[in-house]
Amino acid sequence: MTIPSDYLDRQDEARAIDPAMTERYLAHTVIGDPAADELVAQLAPLGPEESERFIQAGMDHDESVLRDAPPVVRDFFAELGTEPDWLDLDALTPGIRMFHRHAKLVLGGMVAGVLVEGFSTNISKSFFITGRLRDQGVRRLQQNNRQMVEIFMPAGLTRDGDGWKLSVRVRLVHAQVRHLLAASDDWDHEAWGTPLSAAHVGYAISAFSARLLNHMRRLGARYSDEERRSFMDVWRYSGHLMGIPPAMLFKDEEDALRIFEVGGLCEPPPPMESVVLANSLVNSAPLVAGITDPAERRRLVQYVFRVSRVLIGDTLADQLEYPNHTTIGVLPWFRMQERYGRIMERLFPRRVQGSNFTKFTSLLDVSVFDESGVTYALPDHVYAERSRKW
Repeated sequence: MTIPSDYLDRQDEARAIDPAMTERYLAHTVIGDPAADELVAQLAPLGPEESERFIQAGMDHDESVLRDAPPVVRDFFAELGTEPDWLDLDALTPGIRMFHRHAKLVLGGMVAGVLVEGFSTNISKSFFITGRLRDQGVRRLQQNNRQMVEIFMPAGLTRDGDGWKLSVRVRLVHAQVRHLLAASDDWDHEAWGTPLSAAHVGYAISAFSARLLNHMRRLGARYSDEERRSFMDVWRYSGHLMGIPPAMLFKDEEDALRIFEVGGLCEPPPPMESVVLANSLVNSAPLVAGITDPAERRRLVQYVFRVSRVLIGDTLADQLEYPNHTTIGVLPWFRMQERYGRIMERLFPRRVQGSNFTKFTSLLDVSVFDESGVTYALPDHVYAERSRKW
Protein backbone atom coordinates (compact mmCIF):
# COMPACT_ATOMS: atom_id res chain seq x y z
CA MET A 1 0.00 0.00 0.00
CA THR A 2 1.29 3.45 -0.93
CA ILE A 3 0.34 5.84 1.84
CA PRO A 4 -0.20 9.49 0.82
CA SER A 5 2.67 11.54 2.20
CA ASP A 6 0.42 13.71 4.39
CA TYR A 7 -0.39 10.61 6.46
CA LEU A 8 3.14 9.33 7.06
CA ASP A 9 4.05 11.39 10.12
CA ARG A 10 1.19 10.34 12.42
CA GLN A 11 0.54 6.75 11.40
CA ASP A 12 2.62 5.27 14.24
CA GLU A 13 0.53 7.15 16.81
CA ALA A 14 -2.65 5.77 15.31
CA ARG A 15 -1.28 2.23 15.03
CA ALA A 16 -0.50 2.27 18.75
CA ILE A 17 -4.21 2.71 19.43
CA ASP A 18 -5.67 0.29 16.86
CA PRO A 19 -3.36 -1.22 14.21
CA ALA A 20 -6.16 -2.89 12.21
CA MET A 21 -8.36 0.20 12.05
CA THR A 22 -5.37 2.35 11.14
CA GLU A 23 -4.53 0.01 8.26
CA ARG A 24 -8.12 0.16 7.02
CA TYR A 25 -8.29 3.94 7.23
CA LEU A 26 -4.99 4.54 5.45
CA ALA A 27 -5.86 2.03 2.73
CA HIS A 28 -9.09 3.85 2.01
CA THR A 29 -7.44 7.26 1.63
CA VAL A 30 -6.61 6.16 -1.93
CA ILE A 31 -10.00 4.58 -2.68
CA GLY A 32 -13.05 6.45 -3.94
CA ASP A 33 -16.28 4.73 -4.96
CA PRO A 34 -15.58 2.41 -7.91
CA ALA A 35 -19.23 1.91 -8.93
CA ALA A 36 -20.21 5.58 -8.81
CA ASP A 37 -16.88 6.68 -10.31
CA GLU A 38 -17.44 4.38 -13.27
CA LEU A 39 -20.98 5.68 -13.72
CA VAL A 40 -19.99 9.36 -13.92
CA ALA A 41 -17.05 8.51 -16.18
CA GLN A 42 -19.33 6.82 -18.69
CA LEU A 43 -21.94 9.57 -18.49
CA ALA A 44 -19.39 12.37 -18.98
CA PRO A 45 -19.25 12.15 -22.81
CA LEU A 46 -23.05 12.44 -22.99
CA GLY A 47 -23.10 15.94 -21.54
CA PRO A 48 -24.73 17.34 -18.37
CA GLU A 49 -28.34 17.43 -19.56
CA GLU A 50 -28.39 13.85 -20.83
CA SER A 51 -26.55 12.65 -17.73
CA GLU A 52 -29.12 14.31 -15.50
CA ARG A 53 -31.96 12.75 -17.51
CA PHE A 54 -30.60 9.23 -17.03
CA ILE A 55 -29.90 9.80 -13.33
CA GLN A 56 -33.45 11.13 -12.88
CA ALA A 57 -34.78 8.03 -14.60
CA GLY A 58 -32.73 5.80 -12.32
CA MET A 59 -33.99 7.58 -9.22
CA ASP A 60 -37.60 7.31 -10.40
CA HIS A 61 -37.09 3.81 -11.96
CA ASP A 62 -38.43 5.12 -15.28
CA GLU A 63 -37.84 2.13 -17.55
CA SER A 64 -38.92 4.02 -20.67
CA VAL A 65 -35.85 6.26 -20.30
CA LEU A 66 -33.51 3.69 -18.76
CA ARG A 67 -33.83 1.55 -21.89
CA ASP A 68 -31.61 4.08 -23.66
CA ALA A 69 -29.18 4.59 -20.76
CA PRO A 70 -25.70 3.04 -20.67
CA PRO A 71 -25.79 -0.39 -18.95
CA VAL A 72 -23.72 0.99 -16.06
CA VAL A 73 -26.66 3.23 -15.09
CA ARG A 74 -29.14 0.37 -14.98
CA ASP A 75 -26.70 -1.85 -13.06
CA PHE A 76 -25.92 0.91 -10.56
CA PHE A 77 -29.55 1.50 -9.59
CA ALA A 78 -30.43 -2.19 -9.68
CA GLU A 79 -27.74 -2.89 -7.09
CA LEU A 80 -28.93 -0.01 -4.90
CA GLY A 81 -32.44 -1.45 -4.97
CA THR A 82 -31.25 -4.45 -2.93
CA GLU A 83 -31.43 -3.61 0.77
CA PRO A 84 -28.58 -4.84 3.02
CA ASP A 85 -29.33 -7.82 5.28
CA TRP A 86 -28.86 -5.77 8.44
CA LEU A 87 -31.49 -3.13 7.55
CA ASP A 88 -34.80 -3.04 9.45
CA LEU A 89 -36.76 -0.01 8.24
CA ASP A 90 -39.36 -0.34 11.02
CA ALA A 91 -36.60 -0.10 13.63
CA LEU A 92 -35.70 3.40 12.40
CA THR A 93 -38.86 4.96 13.89
CA PRO A 94 -37.52 5.64 17.43
CA GLY A 95 -34.47 7.44 16.01
CA ILE A 96 -36.67 9.51 13.70
CA ARG A 97 -38.89 10.58 16.60
CA MET A 98 -35.87 11.49 18.71
CA PHE A 99 -34.42 13.56 15.85
CA HIS A 100 -37.55 15.69 15.59
CA ARG A 101 -37.91 15.98 19.35
CA HIS A 102 -34.43 17.48 19.54
CA ALA A 103 -34.34 19.28 16.18
CA LYS A 104 -32.73 22.41 17.62
CA LEU A 105 -30.00 20.43 19.33
CA VAL A 106 -29.37 18.36 16.20
CA LEU A 107 -28.72 21.53 14.20
CA GLY A 108 -26.60 23.01 16.98
CA GLY A 109 -24.49 19.88 17.30
CA MET A 110 -24.12 19.63 13.54
CA VAL A 111 -23.09 23.22 12.78
CA ALA A 112 -21.04 23.94 15.91
CA GLY A 113 -19.65 20.43 16.29
CA VAL A 114 -19.41 17.70 13.69
CA LEU A 115 -19.21 19.82 10.53
CA VAL A 116 -16.31 21.76 12.01
CA GLU A 117 -14.63 18.52 13.13
CA GLY A 118 -15.11 17.08 9.65
CA PHE A 119 -13.52 20.13 8.03
CA SER A 120 -10.51 19.76 10.33
CA THR A 121 -9.37 16.79 8.19
CA ASN A 122 -7.90 16.80 4.70
CA ILE A 123 -11.43 16.56 3.30
CA SER A 124 -11.31 20.34 3.55
CA LYS A 125 -8.95 20.46 0.56
CA SER A 126 -11.55 19.27 -1.94
CA PHE A 127 -14.14 21.73 -0.58
CA PHE A 128 -11.60 24.57 -0.65
CA ILE A 129 -10.31 23.89 -4.17
CA THR A 130 -13.75 23.54 -5.70
CA GLY A 131 -15.08 26.54 -3.81
CA ARG A 132 -18.26 24.76 -2.78
CA LEU A 133 -18.48 26.94 0.33
CA ARG A 134 -17.02 30.01 -1.33
CA ASP A 135 -19.59 30.28 -4.11
CA GLN A 136 -23.22 29.64 -3.11
CA GLY A 137 -21.98 28.41 0.26
CA VAL A 138 -25.32 28.97 1.98
CA ARG A 139 -27.05 26.85 -0.66
CA ARG A 140 -24.53 24.03 -0.15
CA LEU A 141 -25.12 24.02 3.61
CA GLN A 142 -28.88 24.14 3.14
CA GLN A 143 -28.62 21.18 0.76
CA ASN A 144 -26.79 19.23 3.47
CA ASN A 145 -29.55 20.12 5.94
CA ARG A 146 -32.18 19.03 3.41
CA GLN A 147 -30.64 15.57 3.12
CA MET A 148 -30.53 15.22 6.91
CA VAL A 149 -34.16 16.29 7.26
CA GLU A 150 -35.31 13.86 4.59
CA ILE A 151 -33.50 10.77 5.94
CA PHE A 152 -35.22 11.43 9.26
CA MET A 153 -38.69 11.70 7.76
CA PRO A 154 -41.04 8.71 8.14
CA ALA A 155 -40.46 6.48 5.09
CA GLY A 156 -37.71 8.85 3.96
CA LEU A 157 -35.28 5.96 3.43
CA THR A 158 -37.68 3.72 1.53
CA ARG A 159 -36.83 3.26 -2.15
CA ASP A 160 -39.10 6.11 -3.28
CA GLY A 161 -38.35 8.40 -0.33
CA ASP A 162 -36.49 11.68 -0.76
CA GLY A 163 -34.01 10.67 1.95
CA TRP A 164 -33.05 7.64 -0.16
CA LYS A 165 -32.73 9.73 -3.32
CA LEU A 166 -30.79 12.57 -1.71
CA SER A 167 -28.32 10.14 -0.12
CA VAL A 168 -27.65 8.63 -3.55
CA ARG A 169 -27.43 12.14 -5.00
CA VAL A 170 -24.65 12.99 -2.53
CA ARG A 171 -22.84 9.85 -3.65
CA LEU A 172 -23.00 10.91 -7.29
CA VAL A 173 -21.93 14.48 -6.51
CA HIS A 174 -18.88 13.08 -4.67
CA ALA A 175 -18.06 10.90 -7.68
CA GLN A 176 -18.42 13.84 -10.05
CA VAL A 177 -16.13 16.00 -7.90
CA ARG A 178 -13.52 13.22 -7.90
CA HIS A 179 -13.86 13.02 -11.69
CA LEU A 180 -13.31 16.78 -12.06
CA LEU A 181 -10.41 16.96 -9.59
CA ALA A 182 -8.69 14.01 -11.28
CA ALA A 183 -8.19 16.21 -14.32
CA SER A 184 -7.14 19.26 -12.29
CA ASP A 185 -3.59 20.32 -11.53
CA ASP A 186 -4.82 21.62 -8.16
CA TRP A 187 -5.06 18.17 -6.59
CA ASP A 188 -1.88 16.55 -5.20
CA HIS A 189 -2.61 12.81 -5.37
CA GLU A 190 0.75 11.78 -3.89
CA ALA A 191 0.26 13.94 -0.81
CA TRP A 192 -3.50 13.74 -0.26
CA GLY A 193 -4.65 10.47 -1.84
CA THR A 194 -8.06 10.35 -3.50
CA PRO A 195 -10.44 13.34 -3.30
CA LEU A 196 -13.46 12.65 -1.07
CA SER A 197 -11.98 9.25 -0.34
CA ALA A 198 -13.82 6.35 1.27
CA ALA A 199 -11.79 7.07 4.40
CA HIS A 200 -13.04 10.64 4.60
CA VAL A 201 -16.68 9.83 3.83
CA GLY A 202 -16.59 6.99 6.37
CA TYR A 203 -15.10 9.37 8.92
CA ALA A 204 -17.77 11.97 8.17
CA ILE A 205 -20.71 9.58 8.57
CA SER A 206 -19.24 8.37 11.88
CA ALA A 207 -19.14 11.98 13.07
CA PHE A 208 -22.66 12.74 11.83
CA SER A 209 -23.99 9.82 13.86
CA ALA A 210 -22.05 8.86 17.00
CA ARG A 211 -20.21 12.12 17.51
CA LEU A 212 -23.42 14.09 16.94
CA LEU A 213 -25.17 12.02 19.61
CA ASN A 214 -22.44 13.03 22.06
CA HIS A 215 -22.73 16.72 21.18
CA MET A 216 -26.53 16.58 21.47
CA ARG A 217 -26.27 15.04 24.93
CA ARG A 218 -23.91 17.79 26.07
CA LEU A 219 -26.37 20.38 24.74
CA GLY A 220 -29.17 18.84 26.81
CA ALA A 221 -30.74 16.08 24.71
CA ARG A 222 -32.23 13.04 26.38
CA TYR A 223 -32.71 9.75 24.58
CA SER A 224 -33.10 6.07 25.36
CA ASP A 225 -30.75 3.28 24.31
CA GLU A 226 -33.32 2.20 21.72
CA GLU A 227 -33.46 5.71 20.29
CA ARG A 228 -29.70 6.06 20.05
CA ARG A 229 -29.36 2.67 18.31
CA SER A 230 -32.13 3.64 15.91
CA PHE A 231 -30.54 7.05 15.26
CA MET A 232 -27.27 5.29 14.39
CA ASP A 233 -29.09 2.90 12.04
CA VAL A 234 -30.64 5.79 10.10
CA TRP A 235 -27.19 7.22 9.45
CA ARG A 236 -25.74 3.78 8.72
CA TYR A 237 -28.23 3.11 5.93
CA SER A 238 -27.78 6.61 4.55
CA GLY A 239 -24.02 5.94 4.53
CA HIS A 240 -24.59 2.68 2.69
CA LEU A 241 -26.58 4.56 0.04
CA MET A 242 -23.78 7.11 -0.15
CA GLY A 243 -21.45 4.34 -1.27
CA ILE A 244 -19.29 3.93 1.84
CA PRO A 245 -17.69 0.46 1.61
CA PRO A 246 -18.36 -2.03 4.44
CA ALA A 247 -14.81 -1.70 5.77
CA MET A 248 -15.37 2.02 6.45
CA LEU A 249 -19.08 1.97 7.34
CA PHE A 250 -19.62 1.66 11.09
CA LYS A 251 -21.58 -1.26 12.50
CA ASP A 252 -22.71 0.43 15.71
CA GLU A 253 -22.02 3.46 17.89
CA GLU A 254 -18.86 2.01 19.43
CA ASP A 255 -17.45 1.19 16.00
CA ALA A 256 -18.27 4.71 14.74
CA LEU A 257 -16.48 6.32 17.66
CA ARG A 258 -13.42 4.17 17.00
CA ILE A 259 -13.38 5.19 13.31
CA PHE A 260 -13.63 8.83 14.41
CA GLU A 261 -10.84 8.45 16.97
CA VAL A 262 -8.39 6.52 14.81
CA GLY A 263 -9.20 8.48 11.68
CA GLY A 264 -8.54 11.71 13.55
CA LEU A 265 -5.15 10.38 14.65
CA CYS A 266 -4.28 9.42 11.08
CA GLU A 267 -5.10 12.88 9.74
CA PRO A 268 -2.43 15.61 9.65
CA PRO A 269 -2.91 18.74 11.77
CA PRO A 270 -5.66 20.98 10.34
CA PRO A 271 -4.29 22.66 7.22
CA MET A 272 -4.94 26.24 6.13
CA GLU A 273 -7.99 25.07 4.19
CA SER A 274 -9.53 23.72 7.41
CA VAL A 275 -9.04 27.06 9.15
CA VAL A 276 -10.76 28.93 6.32
CA LEU A 277 -13.69 26.51 6.00
CA ALA A 278 -14.34 26.12 9.74
CA ASN A 279 -14.46 29.87 10.27
CA SER A 280 -16.56 30.34 7.13
CA LEU A 281 -19.01 27.73 8.40
CA VAL A 282 -19.52 29.51 11.71
CA ASN A 283 -19.87 32.88 10.02
CA SER A 284 -22.41 31.41 7.59
CA ALA A 285 -24.71 30.17 10.35
CA PRO A 286 -26.79 33.38 10.55
CA LEU A 287 -27.19 33.51 6.78
CA VAL A 288 -28.33 29.89 6.66
CA ALA A 289 -30.89 30.77 9.32
CA GLY A 290 -32.03 33.79 7.30
CA ILE A 291 -30.67 36.45 9.71
CA THR A 292 -29.61 39.55 7.78
CA ASP A 293 -29.35 42.29 10.44
CA PRO A 294 -25.57 42.93 10.84
CA ALA A 295 -25.64 43.40 14.61
CA GLU A 296 -27.79 40.32 15.18
CA ARG A 297 -25.55 38.31 12.85
CA ARG A 298 -22.44 39.33 14.80
CA ARG A 299 -24.01 38.35 18.11
CA LEU A 300 -25.06 34.94 16.80
CA VAL A 301 -21.65 34.28 15.25
CA GLN A 302 -19.88 35.02 18.54
CA TYR A 303 -22.31 32.73 20.37
CA VAL A 304 -21.79 29.90 17.85
CA PHE A 305 -18.02 30.29 18.22
CA ARG A 306 -18.38 29.86 21.99
CA VAL A 307 -20.64 26.80 21.71
CA SER A 308 -18.37 25.30 19.06
CA ARG A 309 -15.24 25.79 21.19
CA VAL A 310 -16.90 23.92 24.05
CA LEU A 311 -17.97 21.03 21.80
CA ILE A 312 -14.76 20.52 19.82
CA GLY A 313 -12.33 21.41 22.63
CA ASP A 314 -9.75 24.16 23.06
CA THR A 315 -6.97 22.30 21.25
CA LEU A 316 -8.83 21.97 17.96
CA ALA A 317 -10.42 25.40 18.34
CA ASP A 318 -6.98 26.98 18.70
CA GLN A 319 -5.69 25.02 15.68
CA LEU A 320 -8.62 26.40 13.69
CA GLU A 321 -7.75 29.92 14.92
CA TYR A 322 -11.03 30.51 16.70
CA PRO A 323 -11.45 33.77 18.65
CA ASN A 324 -10.22 33.32 22.21
CA HIS A 325 -13.64 33.62 23.83
CA THR A 326 -14.40 32.44 27.34
CA THR A 327 -16.73 29.45 27.44
CA ILE A 328 -17.66 29.56 31.11
CA GLY A 329 -21.38 28.95 31.51
CA VAL A 330 -22.08 28.44 27.80
CA LEU A 331 -23.37 24.86 28.02
CA PRO A 332 -25.24 25.31 31.33
CA TRP A 333 -27.13 28.24 29.78
CA PHE A 334 -27.88 26.26 26.63
CA ARG A 335 -29.12 23.27 28.67
CA MET A 336 -31.19 25.50 30.94
CA GLN A 337 -32.99 26.90 27.90
CA GLU A 338 -33.71 23.37 26.69
CA ARG A 339 -35.01 22.26 30.12
CA TYR A 340 -37.19 25.37 30.34
CA GLY A 341 -38.80 24.46 27.02
CA ARG A 342 -39.51 20.90 28.17
CA ILE A 343 -41.02 22.08 31.48
CA MET A 344 -43.28 24.59 29.74
CA GLU A 345 -44.53 21.89 27.39
CA ARG A 346 -45.42 19.65 30.37
CA LEU A 347 -47.17 22.46 32.24
CA PHE A 348 -49.05 23.69 29.19
CA PRO A 349 -49.81 20.64 27.01
CA ARG A 350 -51.51 22.77 24.37
CA ARG A 351 -48.13 24.31 23.65
CA VAL A 352 -46.75 20.97 22.49
CA GLN A 353 -48.44 21.05 19.10
CA GLY A 354 -47.24 24.58 18.47
CA SER A 355 -43.75 23.75 19.70
CA ASN A 356 -43.48 20.71 17.46
CA PHE A 357 -44.68 22.77 14.51
CA THR A 358 -42.06 25.43 15.27
CA LYS A 359 -39.30 22.81 15.48
CA PHE A 360 -40.30 21.28 12.17
CA THR A 361 -40.65 24.60 10.35
CA SER A 362 -37.25 25.63 11.72
CA LEU A 363 -35.75 22.60 10.02
CA LEU A 364 -37.43 23.57 6.76
CA ASP A 365 -36.21 27.16 7.05
CA VAL A 366 -32.55 26.06 7.02
CA SER A 367 -33.00 23.59 4.16
CA VAL A 368 -33.16 23.99 0.38
CA PHE A 369 -36.54 23.24 -1.18
CA ASP A 370 -36.41 24.23 -4.85
CA GLU A 371 -39.79 24.95 -6.43
CA SER A 372 -38.94 22.61 -9.30
CA GLY A 373 -38.29 19.74 -6.88
CA VAL A 374 -35.13 17.76 -6.22
CA THR A 375 -32.57 18.27 -8.97
CA TYR A 376 -30.04 15.64 -10.00
CA ALA A 377 -27.80 18.03 -11.87
CA LEU A 378 -24.10 17.51 -11.20
CA PRO A 379 -21.34 20.14 -11.16
CA ASP A 380 -19.74 20.41 -14.59
CA HIS A 381 -16.64 22.42 -13.68
CA VAL A 382 -14.09 21.89 -10.93
CA TYR A 383 -14.60 25.48 -9.73
CA ALA A 384 -18.07 26.11 -8.29
CA GLU A 385 -18.32 29.65 -9.65
CA ARG A 386 -17.82 28.32 -13.19
CA SER A 387 -20.19 25.39 -12.84
CA ARG A 388 -23.87 25.30 -13.69
CA LYS A 389 -26.31 25.41 -10.80
CA TRP A 390 -26.80 22.08 -9.06
